[in-house]
Formats: sequence, C-alpha cells, structure tokens
Amino acid sequence: MTKTWLVTGTSSGFGRELATLLAQQTDVNLIATARKMSDLDYLDNFDHGQIAKALLDVTNVDQIATIVNLAQDRFGGLDVLVNNAGLGYFATIEESDDAAVRHMFDVNVFGLAAMTKAVLPIMRRQKSGTIVNLSSALGLVTLPTMGYYSATKFAVEGYSEALQQEVADLGIDVMIVEPSGARTNWAGKSSQKDVPTIADYAQFKDQVAGTNASAGSEPGDPEVIAQLIFEQVTAVTPTPKHLPLGHFASAGSQAHLTTLLAEIKALSSLSDSADHA
Repeated sequence: MTKTWLVTGTSSGFGRELATLLAQQTDVNLIATARKMSDLDYLDNFDHGQIAKALLDVTNVDQIATIVNLAQDRFGGLDVLVNNAGLGYFATIEESDDAAVRHMFDVNVFGLAAMTKAVLPIMRRQKSGTIVNLSSALGLVTLPTMGYYSATKFAVEGYSEALQQEVADLGIDVMIVEPSGARTNWAGKSSQKDVPTIADYAQFKDQVAGTNASAGSEPGDPEVIAQLIFEQVTAVTPTPKHLPLGHFASAGSQAHLTTLLAEIKALSSLSDSADHA
C-alpha cells in the first residue's frame, strides 16, 4: 500500500538524505519542502508523478495550510510527517543574541508544533499516522555554548512525549529522533555562531570559533541515519518512542540519566517531605 510522506527541510542534511531515499521507493508518495524551490532540483531525477515539491517556511502558517491541503488534494491524505526543519546556534548563555534565540525557537519548536497541529486532524480521521520529530542528542544532554539550542530540543522532547500520550489510542505514533553530530551543514552554514568576548568565557572561544572548520568531520553518517529512520517507521512494530542515533546520543545520554537518577534517589526523602503529610 502506497504511503504519503511529508518531510520538512529537505534542502540539505538529514532531510535531503531521507527525501532521496523516499523518492526511490515504489510505494511512497513524497512531499518535499524547502525555503527555495531550486534546492529541490535534485529530486527531479526520481520523479515519475509521485513527488510534490513545495515552498515551506515552518514559521509561516499560510504556507503550512497550503502544504496540508496539497497532501489531501493530490494524494488523498498523509501517513508520515517528518518534522526535520531546524537550525542551530552556538553561544554562551550570557552572550546570546535574543533575536537569534527567538528565531531558533520559532523554527525548532513552534514551527514543528504548527506543522504537527495542522496534520493531526487528517491522521485522526484516518485513525493512523506517524509523526517523526527530529530532536537531538542535545535534547537529552547538553554542552557549554549549546544551552539555547538544547533548550529548543528539550522542548521538542517534552512536547513530543506529551503528544505520544494524547494520541496513543488514536492509531497515531510519535517517534523522537535524537542524532549525535553528523556530517551535514548543521554545524557549518546552518548555524549562527557568536564567539565569546567576555574574558570569563575565554575557555569556550575556540569551541565556538572552530565549529565551521570541524563541520563535515563528525562521526554520524546522514545517509545511514536516514535509512534507520525509514526502517523504524516502516519495519518496526511498535514504532520506538525514542530513537537515539550515534555513540554520543546513546552513551552520553545514558551517563547523564544515570547521574540524574542517582541525584533524584539521594534526595527522595527530602522531595517527599514537600507534600502534605
């Protein structure tokens, strides 16, 4: 049975790799989006009527409505939404630019939420569907100079876990994908960097300044990550609620959660004392 996928942010990175994979499947209709139509030209080689390319800025509610109508009018519904569009930001908390931070939240959190809200009525009527939300390993554990980026991904985690519970009886799956660093443009041109200037944060200067130079040498393989996402959506039952991908995503989050659990257990008596007797 042919399934219709809508993937946001398919001009590069995970989105492009996933769109390329989906475009070659015999049982997939693909709606691929980007902020410039020319960024989607790579899909023309695979198009035999099963691909729709569309402009989409996930902060534009009118464009979101147009995309959802396209899914219904051309393909009769929507089976999988992949909320992939997002951007990064490197800076210390104190020196972060407010406008850049707000824009990142608009894209990474509120754009994702707006896309999800727009497709939920379709999936509820169908009594079926899968929503894939791209979080990050940094939605499980954070690092210096990544505080606000992590905050957007922690928000995606909390939002998605609540949604998982709300749609559990409606035939809708929600999978949170948490990749480690991968060889995409994310750490390069897709992220803004504000190098620390305050002397007290000098230890983080090279960490921010060196991200452009190190982009492309990360351990994660975007093609493999796209394949794993596809396989988990199509071949695994039940669909995982969390999908950490990469050694740091797995080992780093386990170490963080183990420490957190130990801290909570150590304070359990104190915590309980806050309630009425």
